[in-house]
Amino acid sequence: SKLAALFKHPLYNIPIPEVTEKDKLFVVNPMEKFSLRSSGSDEWVSSSKAETLLPTGKTAYDTYPTWLKFHVGINRYELYPRQDPLLPTLLRDLATQRIVSSGTTSLSTPLPHCLPPASLIPVCLLSVQKSGGTQLKLIMTFPNYGQALFKPMKQTRDQETPIDFFYFSDFERHNAEIAAFHLDRILDFRRIPPVSGRLVNITKEIRDITTDKKLAKTFFISPAGNICFYGECSYYCSTEHALCGKPDQLEGSMAALLPDKTLAKRRSWRSPWRRSYHKSKKAEWELNPNYCAQVRETPPYNRGHRLLDLIDMTILDFLMGNMDRHHYETFEKFGNDTFLLHLDNGRGFGTHSRDELSILAPLQQCCSIKKSTYLRLQLLATQPYRLSDLLREALATDPLSPILAEPHLRALDRRLGKVLVVVGHCLAG
Repeated sequence: SKLAALFKHPLYNIPIPEVTEKDKLFVVNPMEKFSLRSSGSDEWVSSSKAETLLPTGKTAYDTYPTWLKFHVGINRYELYPRQDPLLPTLLRDLATQRIVSSGTTSLSTPLPHCLPPASLIPVCLLSVQKSGGTQLKLIMTFPNYGQALFKPMKQTRDQETPIDFFYFSDFERHNAEIAAFHLDRILDFRRIPPVSGRLVNITKEIRDITTDKKLAKTFFISPAGNICFYGECSYYCSTEHALCGKPDQLEGSMAALLPDKTLAKRRSWRSPWRRSYHKSKKAEWELNPNYCAQVRETPPYNRGHRLLDLIDMTILDFLMGNMDRHHYETFEKFGNDTFLLHLDNGRGFGTHSRDELSILAPLQQCCSIKKSTYLRLQLLATQPYRLSDLLREALATDPLSPILAEPHLRALDRRLGKVLVVVGHCLAG
């Protein structure tokens, strides 16, 4: 396994700083236990209603559902650890856990049986509203109140984005979300929540169980006899852009949801290298070659590692061809001294036949990169750790494998070479 060898390499074993209580997103009560009701109702109850004694060798933490362990493990330095024993279980849950409700908006009332207070984790965990956005996304809820963001399949693996499409009119791709998570992990950023592919039954797992009345009204049977729906969103929610099963089986990506913003506030930052989102107008960074100088003088880029973190994100986006990074988010609790969340990656992996060098503008204009990132990129360009081989191996374990067509994997190696050329020019200059 090249992947196993990669994660044993010294560059992937650089320790993070010591994580203190103030560096954790949540501080939990170590004595608080969770248990499923003995009636088999699949509802989580507090220790007051559960067995008071745990099996020998078990701790209260062992009773947490996997999604809650993931949330509790988030800290200032990483979304999840490199050698995370939870990851295989969390990915399996996303792919196989029974779906008990689905919809596009948040619940209007608290869940009937809320998780008990565990120090800073409040009593009720509510669904996150996902009614905004240009394309349809659904919130799927599992029996243990874990939740996932479902993005349905819009394009087949071998379809390329037409060359005349503007970046802002492109479709979001479910397989891009899956591939982006694994690529982000291989680059050792670990800033994308875990994502798994899943085959969903539109009838049983969406239509028959949704409590979303607006969504329920959009289901129909196509002339070919397939179950279809289109939901509500800004642009691509209409009968012309309906999502149809075969006859009711539909592929999609299932991304683990981050803690609700009522529990862990996030701040949204507009990217300084945001595109104009206009058919003819250019952004300032496209016209001013010295643009980086003014960014360096602007908070939060004038101190710390924020600019270098943004350049990390730029490299990730260039490798997968994502031109749609207009904003990014951070956890508010950690202030400016924390990692960036790499969310919404569905517009990556749309083209393999051409490389959009303008995505690399922050790297080209600032000529700055983390030494650790540069060394890992050099490693991923060598034969034993070839990036395309590593991502191919990582994606082979997904339930919807193959996730990417081979030309997309080969394009990664070509683009990695171009990133190293840009850094080489900076070092030579």
